[in-house]
Amino acid sequence: MSEAAKELEALNRQITTCQRCPLGQMRTRAVPGEGPADAQIMFIGEAPGFHEDRQGRPFVGAAGKFLEELLASIGLKREDVYIANVIKCRPPGNRDPQPDEIAACRPYLDKQIDLIQPRIIITLGRFSMARYFPGATISRIHGQPKRVGGRIYYPMLHPAAALHQPHWRPLIEEDIKRIPELLKELEGVEMEAPKAEETYEQLSLF
Repeated sequence: MSEAAKELEALNRQITTCQRCPLGQMRTRAVPGEGPADAQIMFIGEAPGFHEDRQGRPFVGAAGKFLEELLASIGLKREDVYIANVIKCRPPGNRDPQPDEIAACRPYLDKQIDLIQPRIIITLGRFSMARYFPGATISRIHGQPKRVGGRIYYPMLHPAAALHQPHWRPLIEEDIKRIPELLKELEGVEMEAPKAEETYEQLSLF
């Protein structure tokens, strides 16, 4: 096991016992994330739902099934990518994550990204999109990648959007098909250290 994989396991164990915000008292199980420590592609969703809260795994409900179908359409399985969420515990009634909850979980997501070093970060939904595209509207910028150094940030609609509003489904299916092309663009491009204005505050986890 690589050093990054060991650190990721340790981090995920810490997340499972986290009490940084009140959601720690309400959850059934925390949902750290899952996937290989050397994944080239990382998906960041918003928050765990009912099934995720029960199983402690991300994207295992209907939206997760659709995500797996999307991955299969480009020749990938969920085991090939890393999947995480902006917050690691289910909000009551699946309400939107609150700013203090996002802030409490931010160091965990920062550390996951730092350890995995994905080439493409795909944001699913508006809360993960806001991290990299502040002030943007997901319905306007979905499918429009932004390259910073050797990494691409790619905003997509959340798979759950297609379940609630079927007219979004073709757009999501179209956006996912660009991922192999985006990866190819990064071939031979070295990862660069982010500039000061592109870094995110790293809070102490320990």
